Amino acid sequence: MAENQSEQHKDEWMPLTEHLGELRKRMIYCLIVFVLGLVGGLFGSHPVFEYLVKAAPVKNLDLHAFSPWDAIGLYMKFAFLISFVVAIPFAMFQLWLFVKPALGEKEQKATLVFVPWAFVLFLVGLTFSYFVVFPMAFLFTEKVTFNLGLEQTYGVTQYFSFLFNILLPISLLFELPLVILFLSRIGILRPALLVKMRKIAWFILIMIGVTVTPPDVVSDLLVAVPLVLLYEISVLLSKLAYGKRQRALERE
Repeated sequence: MAENQSEQHKDEWMPLTEHLGELRKRMIYCLIVFVLGLVGGLFGSHPVFEYLVKAAPVKNLDLHAFSPWDAIGLYMKFAFLISFVVAIPFAMFQLWLFVKPALGEKEQKATLVFVPWAFVLFLVGLTFSYFVVFPMAFLFTEKVTFNLGLEQTYGVTQYFSFLFNILLPISLLFELPLVILFLSRIGILRPALLVKMRKIAWFILIMIGVTVTPPDVVSDLLVAVPLVLLYEISVLLSKLAYGKRQRALERE
């Protein structure tokens, strides 16, 4: 009797250990690609740096290094950003491979489409944050400095830290509809939960919009409203994907 219970317990835990092993393998693959992206990003850092300096919101941006480590740290930040852009679609593909055995043939084809869209949405978020949000925030700080009668001296580390702290969070938030759609399509996330959490989600997104923008109503709305719309689009996509999945299960 005890032996049978032991065998049953072992059979129940085998799938879990297999899933954990598969998840570990996928995470290692993502880590390898991220490290390779860092290496490649080191070679692409200088052209990206030159472009961002030339495209700065102010003309003739004069940057200064206040530490011997500033240039090295800057190279690593650019390499991290480049690697991040490369790693996102690959990570989505690995996630798809992880859940693929649990999906039907139609679901496999439908969810595979999400992989290239992860890259597209990240670039859209990057474009929006760089050409809309960053100039507003930067020019506002310039105005405050001028009003106080201070002379602005730009440290290269401080300037690009300010830039990246705006770009990365907003770019990642643009992945929200895709992630929610994917989780709803495979049945992990239900639209009812998103509707229930709407007020909390709105509050968090508005706080993010207010934090990364100058303290004026127009700037706050220009960022907060698109983020809230992203959440509402995510809810709508979740309802469509979850409903489609339920109808397919009923037919089967």
